[in-house]
Amino acid sequence: MDISILDLAPVPEGSDAKAAIASSVALARAAEAQGYKRYWLAEHHNMPGIASAATAVLIGHIADHTRTIRLGAGGIMLPNHAPLAVAEAFGTLATIHGPRIDLGLGRAPGGDGAVMHALRRGHSRNEDFPNDVVELLHYLGPERPGAAVAAHPGQGTNVPVWILGSSLYGASLAAALGLPYAFASHFAPDALDDAVALYRDRFQPGPWGDKPRFMLAANLIAADTDEEARRLRTSSQIQFFRLRTGNPGKLPAPVDDLDTVVPAQYQSMVDRVLSVSAVGAPEAVKAQIDAMVARYKPDELILTGNIWDPEARARSFAIGAEVLGLPRA
Repeated sequence: MDISILDLAPVPEGSDAKAAIASSVALARAAEAQGYKRYWLAEHHNMPGIASAATAVLIGHIADHTRTIRLGAGGIMLPNHAPLAVAEAFGTLATIHGPRIDLGLGRAPGGDGAVMHALRRGHSRNEDFPNDVVELLHYLGPERPGAAVAAHPGQGTNVPVWILGSSLYGASLAAALGLPYAFASHFAPDALDDAVALYRDRFQPGPWGDKPRFMLAANLIAADTDEEARRLRTSSQIQFFRLRTGNPGKLPAPVDDLDTVVPAQYQSMVDRVLSVSAVGAPEAVKAQIDAMVARYKPDELILTGNIWDPEARARSFAIGAEVLGLPRA
């Protein structure tokens, strides 16, 4: 089973986007040495706590500082973009960096209505998602003689495309098109069991895949002790509370007592959305990850972890690599 990293390029309180990007570069280099398979970044807009809005640009920057690890988007929010523009961007990345570029596609806008207006896109674009995915696949695939439009660069790069989702919709589409599927269980686990079953049951082999490939996303907050890991986790808990109550911001510092920041009536909601997590010292996170794998049997596990201190974040992923026995480069 491959193990990968999803980096949300968090901007901690007291820091800035430049430092966050430097932290992502350092983490990607470490992940490459530790044996992680992929390093993905995600498109979010108008969020001061995330530095990966220009996702393709950041992927290219990190690719310049790594050699072998696969890099990609987890994902690009396709309703925000013309398929041709995405194909040209990722075709260019593949042309520069070779066959280690991935493209995950999501249907969410990556922002609110004001963001959609600022991007000059509309909510109706969601309805075009299946057709836009197919159009994009054609742009990245073999040359099509007689086609009115081709992606240059892009055509013939065959950049692997994944469908991302947190509902049955994405699972159905990935199955129908024969594409690999990644479920956003790290923050939206409610439909996980049903989506995985549907995807595997309905998968149709085709030109983009001959068998289902399912990626499970999970939070990893690992430290040398269970107590320290639980403390580090409070940053994510506070962040989700603020996001769900309309007050997003930079990634908050951890606290000793969550009750002083997140009201008790919200903590069950936060715990539910973050329930697919491995939190603790090495032995504890190993046991929790093993239980996830036994239950969902993913083909790949992608780990994410919003930790305020970049050094503690790097240590968390280093522990993950150690307990999962990744082969060091």
